[in-house]
Amino acid sequence: MELNRFTRVYLIGAGGIGMSALGRYFRESGKKVLGYDRSETGLTKILGEEGIAVTTDSNPLHLPEEFRDESNRETTLVICTPAVPSDNKLISYFRQGNYEIHKRSDILAAIFNSGKGIAVAGTHGKTTVSTMAAHLLKQSSVGCSAFLGGISVNYDTNMLKSEGSELVVAEADEYDRSFLKLSPHIAVITSVDADHLDIYRDYSDLVSSFENFAGRVNEGGTLLVRKDVREKLNMPGNPRILVYSLRGEADFYASGLQITDEGRYSFDLLTPVGAVEGLLTGVPGLLNAENFVAAAAIALMSGVNPDELKRGMESYKGVKRRFEVRVRDSRMVYIDDYAHHPEEIKACILSVREMFPGKKITGVFQPHLYSRTRDFAGEFAGSLGMLDSLIMTEIYPAREDPIEGVSSYMIFEKVSAGSKKFCSYEDLPGTLEEDDFEVLLTMGAGDIGELADKIEKVVRKKIRTL
Repeated sequence: MELNRFTRVYLIGAGGIGMSALGRYFRESGKKVLGYDRSETGLTKILGEEGIAVTTDSNPLHLPEEFRDESNRETTLVICTPAVPSDNKLISYFRQGNYEIHKRSDILAAIFNSGKGIAVAGTHGKTTVSTMAAHLLKQSSVGCSAFLGGISVNYDTNMLKSEGSELVVAEADEYDRSFLKLSPHIAVITSVDADHLDIYRDYSDLVSSFENFAGRVNEGGTLLVRKDVREKLNMPGNPRILVYSLRGEADFYASGLQITDEGRYSFDLLTPVGAVEGLLTGVPGLLNAENFVAAAAIALMSGVNPDELKRGMESYKGVKRRFEVRVRDSRMVYIDDYAHHPEEIKACILSVREMFPGKKITGVFQPHLYSRTRDFAGEFAGSLGMLDSLIMTEIYPAREDPIEGVSSYMIFEKVSAGSKKFCSYEDLPGTLEEDDFEVLLTMGAGDIGELADKIEKVVRKKIRTL
């Protein structure tokens, strides 16, 4: 696909994390970029400040003249996300006008496949590993462009553009099988847990899709897989297969792992060509230590030298809403995390337990999607039962219509935490003002992240009154 011929781009679903990255890419490439989303968010406001105006008005008659001028049709690219219904008025207008309309995944694939791609896949962990890898490459002499599934704290963006490097790092999304459009030079699989069963027939269908993704590695490329995941997949013989592990021997693994007082980890990294000694993670959490092993492997295979790796790892500041420590005081802690799958929740709570042994952990969870709640209610309850106290909100529906008989109570009733309560989204900050906690953890992939600033203010106010 020849993208250079387009001079203007319209994004339908512009506020999505993947769509906004594409918008930023085209904006930095000198294109006129505008978009639509159904609601205003913090991200759409920031896009506006960057010159990408995002409207909540879906009336085609209110489009700027240059996007309605038929003489501009051949140089106007329309990108849509599957989260927006196909009967959206703007999609219908552009379709009837014979504009060139493509899915987000098709445009990402066109950009990715034109370079030397590094694709990070997995039912969880892919955003953190891809952001870590992008930072390790960007701050080194190697460099890269990147399309990330979260906002990098180091760069305050989800898109990095490099004119001097052919490397392109991208999060490879298994949702709607869009990662099967990528042809990576290096592919990574962090996890293969049951998820998206609204898209896949069953777990074996999901596994088969990851196996197909593994088979898309270019000849001469490398497939990097977490050690326990390697055993779940029937791997093709084409790519070079390497495994990584936090604990236990692998091609890349940590040795001498130790936690610091700040919850960060130091270790030596053992690799096929020797050890890189004295590494220190820039962010806390055991799950981040494992993610760093994968990211470090990507960086070393891409030409980053050991000294650059050390500096990059220590200077890494994280991803917003990925184990984001927003308040850390001797009396009270607040961590916000995107965890929305039972395994992610379990890993998050275990990391908090190791960082703050003996502290009372209160978790707030907003379930994401009716279908995921229905399919994994028991698994969610098991993971949330690791908390000392649970506060549950209603389901964030995202792209889904309600499913009869499915609600947060399917999970809530099964949880065996020490104490639990149900709270509406709107009442959450007020409820937390009255709650007694030592470590507070908010989890979910919905709009609970929009409350993080308010919750942080509540926590800091409580600290001042102690």
